[in-house]
Amino acid sequence: MAATPATRLLDRERVPYRLHEYEHDPKHPSYGLEAVEKLGLDPARVFKTLVASLDGRLLCCVVPVERQLDLRSLGKRARLADPAEAERATGYVVGGISPLGQRRRLETLVDASALEHETIHVSAGRRGLEIELDPRDLVRLTQAKVAPCASA
Repeated sequence: MAATPATRLLDRERVPYRLHEYEHDPKHPSYGLEAVEKLGLDPARVFKTLVASLDGRLLCCVVPVERQLDLRSLGKRARLADPAEAERATGYVVGGISPLGQRRRLETLVDASALEHETIHVSAGRRGLEIELDPRDLVRLTQAKVAPCASA
């Protein structure tokens, strides 16, 4: 398994984690739900990384895969960032954007539900590769704010 910027960061910081790899199907309609299905995971513990734009600044938002990002919780003019803009800022491709090891570290917001679990899964930086780690380590490494930011 090739290292990614996310796994290199975890190794450098000596943070314990587990990698989970699966064969990505480009026809699957949801990257996050594909990970749930192929790895047999609890969807409440699998989080997707979305990049939002608010007043010209990009935010990295980590929310459960079965829920949506509540843009109103970010601010009146919040919107999802253009995929190309998200890829340029993070250095990752859509469907493989990790909150860790980004090209330009974005301000990060982690949904409060992440802290209800011993470990959560986030993208490891490419489609078909997930990192399982303690959500508190994710918050610490990304200097994230923790707040409710997901809606049904």
